[in-house]
Amino acid sequence: MTVTVRDFRTEDAAAVVALRRACVPFLIETEKALLFEVANANPAKKYRLLVAEEDGELIGTAHVGLAYDSEVPGQSSVTPQVLPGRRGRGAGSLILRTAEDHLAANGATSVYSWARDEPSSLAFAERHGYRPTRPAHFQRLDLAGGTLPELPAELPAGVVLRTAAEYAADPRPLFEADAEVTADEPSDINTGMDDYDDWLNHTWNYPCLDRELTTVVEVDGRVAGFTAAHTDGATRYLTGMTGTRRAYRGRGLAKLAKTDSLRRARAAGYQQAFTSNDADNGPMLAVNRWFGYEIGASEVRHVRELG
Repeated sequence: MTVTVRDFRTEDAAAVVALRRACVPFLIETEKALLFEVANANPAKKYRLLVAEEDGELIGTAHVGLAYDSEVPGQSSVTPQVLPGRRGRGAGSLILRTAEDHLAANGATSVYSWARDEPSSLAFAERHGYRPTRPAHFQRLDLAGGTLPELPAELPAGVVLRTAAEYAADPRPLFEADAEVTADEPSDINTGMDDYDDWLNHTWNYPCLDRELTTVVEVDGRVAGFTAAHTDGATRYLTGMTGTRRAYRGRGLAKLAKTDSLRRARAAGYQQAFTSNDADNGPMLAVNRWFGYEIGASEVRHVRELG
């Protein structure tokens, strides 16, 4: 049996989505979103979606690209994912080698990759020369059967809750808020979000972004915080980002935004809510514990220097 690696084709979409759901059940994957990512990747990313086949069956995949929006040049990422039960046959190694060659040829000097916090995945990373940097946690909340906090009977003076859909005519205030809170997120790859058109293309227009369930908190008419909701259009809801602008932190606005969004998601029929946080992001981990999220799995980011 021979394992080969090639670039993604449109007809692979259903198989890739099923594979990624099997490997990372805490994320939201849809065929429409996958095809959007492939079609709309920024040219500077040098993006490739690789797939591994064994005797005609798709058994592995990986998103590959440069961190083109990073403040530090030469950073890149790839995380091979191989179906449980089809590991140990060389698919992950072949994907990784193909990805590293592509990234190095396009100027990458370091490659970041996630590994599940379990022995075989960590051993795979170490065996291929990757060293651990920081852990993160996937968390799950039972929306259908759990208990959610109530919204306050009266909002604080000057505070208004809106949906992202209300900014459709001019989403720039949301871009500015997203750029500020993203800059403060703990990460190995620092992102300088300063390209509004790129943000429109990859964040605002992303098919899984549910603008009706994304809650925006305004204070005295200015965007102070938000929680971005991604959904699969059926039963699964994911927090893409929750953040509060620096001038408004410490007022409980993140809890307010998440309470509103989660309650409306449950009313819309969503049954499971997911999120993930860097292990050093104490404030958001505390907020999610307050809502009742439980850690379902952890992963560890790794890095390898090229050359």
